[in-house]
Amino acid sequence: MSSADLGDGTYRNPVLNADWSDPDLIRVGDDFYLTASSFGRAPGLPLLHSRDLVNWTLVGHALPRLEPAREFRTPRHDCGVWAPSLRHHGDRFWIFWGDPDQGIFQVNAPEIRGPWTQPHLVEAGRGLIDPCPLWDEDTGEAYLVHAWARSRSGIKNRLTGHRMRPDATGLLDEGKVVVDADRIPGWFTLEGPKLYRHDGWFWIFAPAGGVETGWQGAFRSRGFFGPYEERIVLEQGDTDVNGPHQGGWVRTPAGEDWFVHFQARGAYGRVVHLQPMTWGADGWPVIGDKGTPVGVHKKPDLPRQPLSEPATDDDFPGGRFGRQWSWTANPPPSSRLRSSRGDPHDGWATQHSGDGLRLTCVRTADAHDLRKLPNVLTQRLPGAAATVEVELRLDSEEPGARAGLAVLGDAFSWIGLQRGTDGSVRLVHRFAESVAERERDAAHAWLAPGGRARLWIEIGAGARCRFSYDVGDGRRPSGQVFAATPWRWVGALIGLFALAPVGGGHAGAATFTRFRSIASAPVSASA
Repeated sequence: MSSADLGDGTYRNPVLNADWSDPDLIRVGDDFYLTASSFGRAPGLPLLHSRDLVNWTLVGHALPRLEPAREFRTPRHDCGVWAPSLRHHGDRFWIFWGDPDQGIFQVNAPEIRGPWTQPHLVEAGRGLIDPCPLWDEDTGEAYLVHAWARSRSGIKNRLTGHRMRPDATGLLDEGKVVVDADRIPGWFTLEGPKLYRHDGWFWIFAPAGGVETGWQGAFRSRGFFGPYEERIVLEQGDTDVNGPHQGGWVRTPAGEDWFVHFQARGAYGRVVHLQPMTWGADGWPVIGDKGTPVGVHKKPDLPRQPLSEPATDDDFPGGRFGRQWSWTANPPPSSRLRSSRGDPHDGWATQHSGDGLRLTCVRTADAHDLRKLPNVLTQRLPGAAATVEVELRLDSEEPGARAGLAVLGDAFSWIGLQRGTDGSVRLVHRFAESVAERERDAAHAWLAPGGRARLWIEIGAGARCRFSYDVGDGRRPSGQVFAATPWRWVGALIGLFALAPVGGGHAGAATFTRFRSIASAPVSASA
């Protein structure tokens, strides 16, 4: 049930209360589609669907594996897919994104659920990010605008425009700076442009001012290459919505205009807000409540829809996991498929006839640091108070084999089971601070008869997490409250994993069953 839809014709922001970073959206007929940054996780480019802009479901991913596949065999949390743009043109869906180390890519498909093409490199170059295409229906021309990552190029705070081949296979010129925000007093970190045509103008909607503190700008020009005039159209004002910016504009069949954007919330990542939008008498967009974010508002004038939100719970039928899960890096290709792209639902998970996620205990020299491992299966940390729980059975007989439930970010903590050298299985709880190179104990180890445990993480205000467990004699708390932290550009993640020490031969597996994420009361800071 969606916590955003209040059931009385109104909605509450955020409409997507988890890390759906850098959202962009379109309408095709009566359907709305949204995608978001996925950085180094696989599968990437999540695809969400709605018919009322408030109730959303996750329907798939456009990118099974990151390319080149070998470079993403290990976690690269601040690389990969940055700020995609979603468009519909020529009866096809298109997604463009910038990989800051490689250049501008696109994929396309006849339907939102695919099949999507393999990634095509439109323009190679370091620091090319946040691309957005535009096919001008009036002239037949195609254009592309993008921003720059100073960490790779030494350039920032400007937008560059190009003519593009109509088939989107490449660019037709070396580009021209269309907006140089160094020339606009007080503006900095201009990025994330979205390109539109409206009322005879070229429009660029682009954020500035930084992820946590910035604002949403709008630029307009009679010609694509400028000159552009600018205006701030959304900023925090007296609200508690910091840095409201970077998203997309969409128009409903009834002619209403709406704007989605993110808010950076630390360990929770970038949550998505929906703002009403109108066009003022002077032709400029007015977003939210006269330029500041709304908290509660009347829903769009669209047919009423069932309450929904992206799935979190999973029974893992047949050993397969739901669309809400991603690996922290590319999984190995499936031996059952000829395609080198593999199947993102394979990797380290084994399909079988029953229910439950069976993860191979992967042998690794980095078992002491979950941040270095590609084989952690993750989903987004809930943006509201919740209790996450899962049942675990450690099937591996390998001494040192372990499996568990984790909160994973720049710092991490996990609780789970580990096989001892004497053959016993113990409940263990470990953590590592952001500056630590390896984990250490967060609590004493306890015997786990039968190699089974029920595990919980209660997530409360400030992303404070309380761990607990049951090994057959009742639920017990474990360790101190752990404050989840983000990675760079990425919110904290909930993860499942299975590991074993370096050695020879198959190390066995662990089985996770009945994963649940249930809304709960906040965790007390002194609990």
